[in-house]
Amino acid sequence: MTTARTPKSVLISAAAVPVLVIGQFSMLAIVPVALVLAGALRNTALRSLRPWAALLAVVYAIPLVLWAIGPDRAPSLSKDMAPVFVPLISAAAVAVVVALVARSRRSPAVVKG
Repeated sequence: MTTARTPKSVLISAAAVPVLVIGQFSMLAIVPVALVLAGALRNTALRSLRPWAALLAVVYAIPLVLWAIGPDRAPSLSKDMAPVFVPLISAAAVAVVVALVARSRRSPAVVKG
């Protein structure tokens, strides 16, 4: 019996999002958010992760779009982002990590032989 392994790129990317957002590198967080979303959409084994990855992408996209279309935008997304989005983005990223860990604990162990 074999099981699909959780891609480390998705797990590390999901864990990096709150670190980047809290550390005031919100614009760089677009890369791990995109990796999480792409990994969840491309990998059929991560089908249960898709709603959480979509939630993370939407919660991140809202301040990004507001910053991009705003008339008086700050030079940095982190400086322009409303303070409420930092915990929301972080919570969504933590939800993705928890879903990944719960998924890996539910799946049966790999048996060789």
